Amino acid sequence: MALQTEEIKKIYGGYSGAYDFIFKGFFYPRIKHAIETMHIKPGDRILDVGVGTGLSLPLFPDYCNVTGVDLSAGMLKEARKKLDKHGIKNVTLLEMDASNLAFGDDSFDHVISTHVISVVPDPVKVIAEMKRVCKKKGNIVLVNHFQSPNKYLAKFDELISPLTKKMGWRTDLSLEKLIRDTNLDVRSQYKMNKIDLWKVVWAVNNKGNRAA
Repeated sequence: MALQTEEIKKIYGGYSGAYDFIFKGFFYPRIKHAIETMHIKPGDRILDVGVGTGLSLPLFPDYCNVTGVDLSAGMLKEARKKLDKHGIKNVTLLEMDASNLAFGDDSFDHVISTHVISVVPDPVKVIAEMKRVCKKKGNIVLVNHFQSPNKYLAKFDELISPLTKKMGWRTDLSLEKLIRDTNLDVRSQYKMNKIDLWKVVWAVNNKGNRAA
């Protein structure tokens, strides 16, 4: 059973003050890699879905315009501290549900979401929204843990998922099923090393057959 919105807000509100201390060492290298390889051009508009405490924000070039959204006011409070600390002027932060983005169609050149898609109650709906607000042929980038394709490790992911849900995420989300359900046009998917628990997924927005 998926985590519900209020549960997520409560869990991540509780994490907010210690999130960077706990997770930065694990998450930051992949976030940095993803942003550095997005080929962001001057004037591009970027949406960061589930921006959290803003680990990504100092990594975006200052010649683009970034909007970061998150469900948790506590996480956004920490993100705003980073804007002040680094003197970042090209970022707007908004409290928002990723499954109901308050932006028009084709609003962004690129959409990125790191370590979020296994947190949200309805990953299919969130990706449908990401596709909707992203321009045709724009990049959609996911960084996340997905259920292993190995049947033994996949079973382990299923077994531990009830425990990890109590901590705020699931481990049994199948990337293959997610791609089918969302018609996501994935061009590459890879781990940064053989034993990595997270994948970087690159898709081009095909704007077709949006999931309901």
